This record gives sequence, structure tokens and C-alpha cells, in this order.
Amino acid sequence: MSKELYNDIGQELSNQFDSTAGQMFGKPCLKTTENKAFAAFFKEEMVFKLGKEEITFLKDKYPNSTNWDPSGKKRPMKDWLQVPTDFKDDWEMLAIQALNYVEENK
Repeated sequence: MSKELYNDIGQELSNQFDSTAGQMFGKPCLKTTENKAFAAFFKEEMVFKLGKEEITFLKDKYPNSTNWDPSGKKRPMKDWLQVPTDFKDDWEMLAIQALNYVEENK
């Protein structure tokens, strides 16, 4: 179910913003037209590149969200937030926010 939603969001963003699907660290991800990753799918959850400051705020809004640690070696990425499926209704909005963040911070 989560993977389906991720794919649906990816298709919608592709239609609206010409984003593309790809891979990052061997994980499925969504990329801008300039090939910069802004969202990913990992362990049945979506991950978004939103910036360190925004993530600090969003961790309170989305309990159990964490900085993304794709390697599993306790080296989380400071600009990426992994958001649980409990908040899947917000995933598309967060993906658009991440797309905007990445495009503004080239």
C-alpha cells in the first residue's frame, strides 16, 4: 500500500513538475528536472529533503519521524526526514515542499 502511494505521488509530480523517478543509495527516489533527489521510499515510509531547520519543526508535527539513515550505520542525514505511514495523507504535500526546497537550494 505504501509503495503504491509513493508511486502515485511520483506519477503526479511527474505530470505537474516534470520530476523523474530514479535511485539514490539503491533506494527508489524522485528527482528534479536537474537530476537532484528530493524524496525517496525507504522501509515502507517516504523520505523528504527539507533542510535541517524545517526538519526540527516537523519532528514535533510528525511523531516518530527521524532523520534518514539510509546506511543504517547511525549516520543520519541532517537535511532528510523519514516520515511514517501514519502521516501518509501529508506525503504528497511534503514531496512538493521538498521539490521546492531542492530547487531553491541548488
